[in-house]
Amino acid sequence: MTSSQATGDSQAGPVTLIHSRYVVPVRPARVLLEEHSVVVSDDRIVAVLPRSEAELRWPDAGAVELRRHVLLPGLVNCHTHAPMTLLRGYADDLELHVWLQEHIWPAERQFVGPQFVGDGTRLAIAEMFRSGTTCFNDMYFFPDAAIEACLEAGMRASLGLIVIEFETAWAKDAGDYLARGLRLHDTYGSEPLIRFTLAPHAPYTVSDQTLGEIAGLSADLQLPVHTHLLETEWEIKQSLQQHDCHPMSRLDQVGLLNSRLQAVHMTQLSADDIERVAKSGVNVIHCPQSNLKLASGFCPVAHLKQAGVNVALGTDGAASNNDLDLLSEAQTAALLAKGVAGDAQVVDAFETVEMLTINGAKALGLEQHIGSIEPGKQADLCALDLGAPETQPLHHVVSQVVYAASSRQVSDVWVAGRRVLDTGRLTTIDLDEVLQRAGQWHSKLARRQDKWDANRQESAT
Repeated sequence: MTSSQATGDSQAGPVTLIHSRYVVPVRPARVLLEEHSVVVSDDRIVAVLPRSEAELRWPDAGAVELRRHVLLPGLVNCHTHAPMTLLRGYADDLELHVWLQEHIWPAERQFVGPQFVGDGTRLAIAEMFRSGTTCFNDMYFFPDAAIEACLEAGMRASLGLIVIEFETAWAKDAGDYLARGLRLHDTYGSEPLIRFTLAPHAPYTVSDQTLGEIAGLSADLQLPVHTHLLETEWEIKQSLQQHDCHPMSRLDQVGLLNSRLQAVHMTQLSADDIERVAKSGVNVIHCPQSNLKLASGFCPVAHLKQAGVNVALGTDGAASNNDLDLLSEAQTAALLAKGVAGDAQVVDAFETVEMLTINGAKALGLEQHIGSIEPGKQADLCALDLGAPETQPLHHVVSQVVYAASSRQVSDVWVAGRRVLDTGRLTTIDLDEVLQRAGQWHSKLARRQDKWDANRQESAT
């Protein structure tokens, strides 16, 4: 067990020593540190040292004691629709296209606006902080409202500049979506906590012309591209019927199949597809619980990793998951990968923690800033209290994190050195107000659903 080295004594602001029983730095890989301290100054990690050395070097520093804890890099949720927390449980146990076309999209047409997005994003951030997530990648309408919620709460985010061919309350056509998104990119480009992706919803909702324009913008601005891809078998059939080619071939033809692409879901991959993804450097975002709930299929994670593909994790939206608990998602991903591959040794505990952290950072183009506990990186951290009966005894700390721990054991979270969860208490969010607003949206949505149910019964008779 080794320790990371310090960057030196060049820190600018006050120093805090976070003393933890265990530290999983992620880089170096497969390392577990015991009785170490993470030294934080301003928004940065200054050093990772044995506790005795840190206390000797910074005798006057403030201290945080995590005596029963493991300290991890902040978790990175690579695919969300954060405002859809307000639709949690709204239309469950339905096939994907029925769920979207008959329930979710009609409800969104009626209610989605800046207030809906702001309130839903605040609820999502509260949930994510409480479960250890310090950065999320979102795709939804009115991203300006989501940005404001993130800045208020101190959440790191990559906001998708969504593009779809049909009119919504956010924009009237593909050109309007792109223009609005690029204005946001110009307005908030200097915010340290905010990044952007170009986010065509899916190949089946975006034309070749628009995909080509997005490819050009991605290359010019060096922006990642985030899209739903190969989520269901229907998507492939539809593409073959309408375009006479596979969805990945369409993306390849317009120049989108490259290392800037974040391909979400990918449950319909053949062996040839996997080789193609690996050669092109595409990042795969795996959302196992949503895929299971909607019966979409299984992402072949073990085969992707064996091919050298970067695989990160996302929860999808709370309307189809039904939570934003990334630790729970990781547990599902690890177990499902073993079952799909028929091999208990694939995607082990350390690899799963990488999917939660550094792989997500790499997919978002942020691996130089977050995703591991290393000197010089942003101080995005989360601590789990392993003293609970459910995680005792600690034969293997990282295995307990992946296979036994729950998000209820997340006690403390820092984003850019700011403590946003302090011994279980949110410090930047008024939770009572967030829950009150969620309740108001519940009442509106429930009335709409009651009308829908009544109309359906009337039509049936």
